[in-house]
Amino acid sequence: MRLLVVGAGATGGYFGGRLAAAGRDVTFLIRPKRVAEIARNGFVIVDPKGETRIEPKIATADTLGQSYDLVLMSVKAYSLPAAMDDIAPAIGPNTLILPVLNGLKHFDVLSERFGADKVIGSFCKINARLDDHGRIIQMSPLHELVYGEHDGSRRPRIEAIDAFFKGAGFDARLSEDIGRELWEKWVLLASLGAATCLMRGTVGDIVARQGGRAFIEALLDEVTAVATAHGKAPDPGYLEATRQLLTAAGSPMTASMYRDLIKGLPVENDEIIDDLLARAASVGVNTPYFHLAAIHLGVYAARRRSE
Repeated sequence: MRLLVVGAGATGGYFGGRLAAAGRDVTFLIRPKRVAEIARNGFVIVDPKGETRIEPKIATADTLGQSYDLVLMSVKAYSLPAAMDDIAPAIGPNTLILPVLNGLKHFDVLSERFGADKVIGSFCKINARLDDHGRIIQMSPLHELVYGEHDGSRRPRIEAIDAFFKGAGFDARLSEDIGRELWEKWVLLASLGAATCLMRGTVGDIVARQGGRAFIEALLDEVTAVATAHGKAPDPGYLEATRQLLTAAGSPMTASMYRDLIKGLPVENDEIIDDLLARAASVGVNTPYFHLAAIHLGVYAARRRSE
């Protein structure tokens, strides 16, 4: 199987890098700036056990001229339109697309462009970042890639993807209920993003204030109600674990959206918060706290564009 990884940042670089190190056929589609950075400093993954150096196969948008069996999309949601244009030459009749973006909106966008049957349900869980030298730093043992057919079937193509990912140095898992699991991840991301962006602080900062824990729990209840109304009620055990994670005293946890916001970078408010509100409205679920988060992030995004 020939894999094209779109992006070599913390997420795509990590999973693609592990696959390449394990001997899989992996090519990275990246921007010239990242190409130059890798040329200077190498392609390096750093984990608690040490460094892994990789000699990656690299393509840029102007050199991509052949189709691949599988495309791993690991760009930020606001970069998706440009990325779809870039990968168009790589999409053949049998190419499958496995996106690991946040939310659900990107599945609709990719399906409209390339066809719904080409888009595999998928997400990842990883805590990683790029350092000042462009090295990929794995910050916790969590490194899971989850995938599955939207209808829960086990077609030969998903079995082949599963075999390709297994044994490559990260946790690869074939899900038979990928739709519910995608909503579960959204429950966590939306609650964490809305809470830390609105309050401009960590989970620990928020729960230390009077009413802070109740505020986070209200956000969690709102998004859970939306998921449930769409027929994707989170597993009770997952929901309780998420509640404990989001209300842990002293927790330094923040959302990546918050970290981007305080750096003055673009944020994924359209995909994580605004799309959630649209799906809530479609099933008649009231989400007042998420409306506040949407206004807050919308003002930030508009101001950033104007400046």
